[in-house]
Amino acid sequence: MNMPLLPFLICAIGTAGLFYLDRDRSARTSRALWLPVIWVSIVGSRPISSWLGVGPAGGNLDATLEGNSTDAAVFLVLLLAGVRVLIRRKESMRGFFGTNRPLVVYFTYCLLSVLWSPIPEPSFKRWIKAVGDVVMVLIVATDDLPVVAIGRFFSYVGFLLLPASVLLIRYSDLGRGFDPDGNAMNTGVTTNKNMLGVLVLVVGLAALWHVCALLRAKRQPDHKSRLVAQCTLLAFSIALLAMAHSATCVGCFVLGSGLILVSSLPMIQRRPGLIHIVVLTLVLGGGLGMVFGGDAVVVGALGRDTSLTGRTDIWTRAISLARDPIIGSGFESFWNSNSQILRTFSEVNMFSNLNSAHNGYIEVYLELGWVGLGLIVTILMSSYRLAGRVFQCDPEIGGLILAYVMTIPLYNISEAGFRLFSPIWISFLLSYVFAGRILRGYAQNSEVSSEPIDQAVPLGGPDRNEVLLNGAPETSQVNRPQHGWTEA
Repeated sequence: MNMPLLPFLICAIGTAGLFYLDRDRSARTSRALWLPVIWVSIVGSRPISSWLGVGPAGGNLDATLEGNSTDAAVFLVLLLAGVRVLIRRKESMRGFFGTNRPLVVYFTYCLLSVLWSPIPEPSFKRWIKAVGDVVMVLIVATDDLPVVAIGRFFSYVGFLLLPASVLLIRYSDLGRGFDPDGNAMNTGVTTNKNMLGVLVLVVGLAALWHVCALLRAKRQPDHKSRLVAQCTLLAFSIALLAMAHSATCVGCFVLGSGLILVSSLPMIQRRPGLIHIVVLTLVLGGGLGMVFGGDAVVVGALGRDTSLTGRTDIWTRAISLARDPIIGSGFESFWNSNSQILRTFSEVNMFSNLNSAHNGYIEVYLELGWVGLGLIVTILMSSYRLAGRVFQCDPEIGGLILAYVMTIPLYNISEAGFRLFSPIWISFLLSYVFAGRILRGYAQNSEVSSEPIDQAVPLGGPDRNEVLLNGAPETSQVNRPQHGWTEA
């Protein structure tokens, strides 16, 4: 990788400056937060073996069966460290299984599906990695200051990866490449334009939420410097979203941003039930637009051309190879077990090394059958119900959760996002689990004040913005949110 020294130094100093500007001396999260930050920074960019130049050449699908010992060692160390953190936070975990039953059932079923997988050993290893995603999510959600932790989590990932992506796109061939059709694409720190779009989508929504919250909380410590840091991160997100030319991610960013902005309107905050009408309108409009080619309009505005023609061919061929419509091929097993058949298809560029159906619902059907698809739908419904309850308590926090909860169903229309090592899947899991933690805080405040949950003091005191940005005051044991979860 040929990288000019001066741009590299400017990027490094700028990244350090963003961390410095975003510092908040009034709230201290656990140092364990760096575990999920590192985990998602790897997931959202490239494997460690790729950065070190010791990964499998060409990214061949068959090579993924054996994996890479360097990557496996890194993820194992992070996973074991994460499990140790959660063991020490066992009091925080007591209600997790009750609050998130659909999620627990889904991962249990994924484990059972290893039994009928044609590649059981790789399938089991991938399930372990998928559990690692959940472990990292729980580390963020069980922090003493969960609202602060989730904000810092997304910010830190963005500070590390977005400036580096711009650097690689501008000054290195490593940040650029070609898609299977030979079209030039910007990849940044990731391996393709769609992954870059997903990374920017996840970070950009959190940056927008931070900016909106800081604009309403002008008396907060280090307000101006933090606002500069978050505005810079948001600017990086918008610029990279345009560079990525990922229509799906642009549409999801518009939807998520709309939910965050609408949730801050006084009319919606006074009548939070109206948010359901807003969600229905945005999701139906966005979903129908993507199904009937609206994504082509978006990409056309960016100077590119796209269609669903390639995806519909993939959907048709992949569904025809489904091993069992009821229980599927087994967790993360379909593409490896059908790699030889895929190579016989005439469209070599499209099918020779394919590892995704480019539709999350079809992907789950192929891997886990109708049973798995039903469980995913149940999780989506449960997550929306929890997000709606949080929005009833506090529209500002609820707006962020709704943004992540509602973008993933839209994203999975034309991309596969219900899978391990996907930033959008991790952000969805975090929102789902985080909603339960937030509701637990309201429930405990309600028990102290004898008020119903919808009227309880929001997570630590009467100043919502203080709690939103800095967490509950350390001196208030009554109002400070406790560890644990709520039965929802």
